[in-house]
Amino acid sequence: MLIVTALGGNALLRRGQALTAENQRENVAIAARALAPIAMEHKLVVGHGNGPQVGLLALQGAAYAKVETYPFDVLGAETEGMIGYMIEQELGNLLPFERPLATLLTMVEVDPADPAFKNPTKFIGPIYTKEDADRIAAEKDWTFKADGDSFRRVVPSPMPKRIFELRPIRWLLEQNTVVIAAGGGGIPTMYAPGEERKLVGVECVIDKDLATELLARELGADILAILTDVDAIYVGWGTPDQRAIRRASPAALSALSFPAGSMGPKVEAACRFATVTGKRACIGSLKDLSGMIAGTAGTTVTAEADGIAYAEGVSQGASS
Repeated sequence: MLIVTALGGNALLRRGQALTAENQRENVAIAARALAPIAMEHKLVVGHGNGPQVGLLALQGAAYAKVETYPFDVLGAETEGMIGYMIEQELGNLLPFERPLATLLTMVEVDPADPAFKNPTKFIGPIYTKEDADRIAAEKDWTFKADGDSFRRVVPSPMPKRIFELRPIRWLLEQNTVVIAAGGGGIPTMYAPGEERKLVGVECVIDKDLATELLARELGADILAILTDVDAIYVGWGTPDQRAIRRASPAALSALSFPAGSMGPKVEAACRFATVTGKRACIGSLKDLSGMIAGTAGTTVTAEADGIAYAEGVSQGASS
């Protein structure tokens, strides 16, 4: 089978953890131990988040006032290379020496008229207190929104339209290569309005779950596995009545509401993949990846499901 995974940014850097290279490498090593058994049995494409990393680079750039801070398309390319390098190295330490690995810088097209440019929702960078967020917003003209009990910078996150490197990705898979692609949602690009085929970078960050879903769909993947820091999709998250969803149809799951900056894009991506392809998508914890692929862990999204089945075995329809 061809498995396409979307490795969450929190799997690479836990919430509140210092943004050090050492911490990221330790977390990538943990991720590699979950990914390696899948790579041994299947063809594997790894997408990943880059929110903390691209936010850190933006902060570092803003601190050097002699030149303008590099735009997000350039920062996205930098983080694709950095994170891909770590994943390649740690996976390579576990897989047979002859198994090839490759990180492909991946350009993704967005629409300049996408309404997301008027409503930033994508969290990047570290967490802040309300006081620090207000101060930095005034200093740098950045936008912040609440992320749990803390605040983080938000930037536009338009929908991915096209992945330009599909042909080399397909070729690499034919050579049994583990491919790391569309990292951080890919490098955001668009065709300049009024220009004939002039591709330019865009000041935004594409959601990695939606970009990885598009990649999985275009590659004809058998399973899309969206990996995060919770073991399933929950309704009533953070309340005494929270319940884990074990299996759901795209229609039933789409009828529920999830936060735009966190679980919302994951649910949207899983529902789209299951609806368009008729295949399975799953959402859950990195440590449960093997069980998710087997259908025994996480939340499985499939057109074959009847409404929503919760972890305790209670089944309800889309109106629940």
